[in-house]
Amino acid sequence: MNLFQVKAYFNHWLDAVDEHSIHSPFFFDFYNQVIKNQNEPLFHEIEKTRNHLLSNHSLVSVHDLGARSPHFKSEKREIGQVAETSLNEVKQCMLFYRIVQYAEATNSLELGTSMGVTSLYLSQPINAKLVTFEGNPDMINIAKTNFEYFERKNIKLVEGNIDQTLPDFLQNPAKIDFALIDANHRYEPTIRYFNLLAKRMSDHGIIVIDDIYYSPEMGKAWKELKRHELVYGSIDVFRCGILFFDLALNKQHFIWKY
Repeated sequence: MNLFQVKAYFNHWLDAVDEHSIHSPFFFDFYNQVIKNQNEPLFHEIEKTRNHLLSNHSLVSVHDLGARSPHFKSEKREIGQVAETSLNEVKQCMLFYRIVQYAEATNSLELGTSMGVTSLYLSQPINAKLVTFEGNPDMINIAKTNFEYFERKNIKLVEGNIDQTLPDFLQNPAKIDFALIDANHRYEPTIRYFNLLAKRMSDHGIIVIDDIYYSPEMGKAWKELKRHELVYGSIDVFRCGILFFDLALNKQHFIWKY
């Protein structure tokens, strides 16, 4: 953690509450079913794939389309090193899976496929359909291989720079039930992607912003988004922020440990 993240974590730890401070029936249920409930069995086959990636020393070319990675000086990187620094942890993947399952999301969207591990979790629930966006050709090839191995016919991978591919895709008027923004850890693109997606969210839609304390500018983006006029509920679990579009939630905000 850098100094900004340490300070943010300390403040988060001080402000976090548990279920005894939640008076909203919806958020009380969400806390117990999604945040607190961590009893689901792990998806061992997906985790085997993660372990294979972590132990792979083959070189790939990765161009940082968003915030530059602090871990690498060259675009030539070992697959295992990229996996170690870019893949969401098991705990995060399980959280995203439970959100999709809880929301009964049928149309989900992911910005930032990487190697496809999180995509496999998001596409796991019954009836789930996922559209995932990635701009790095070598990451796309790895993700496609993983999707083919798991025979995931319910995943559509959109290739190319998200700045161009997302607006084109959203010309389709279909509503989105769940979206994960994990592609470009900078203020301006995060706000822009959110504004594009917000117009297409269903009445009970949920957007997750990953790495909300990655940097001061991501912290700034999170502060703005949780106060956005279309957001009626928000949850800060430090690693990510969860935004709700349900009008019935009455602009409630929570800080929870996870």
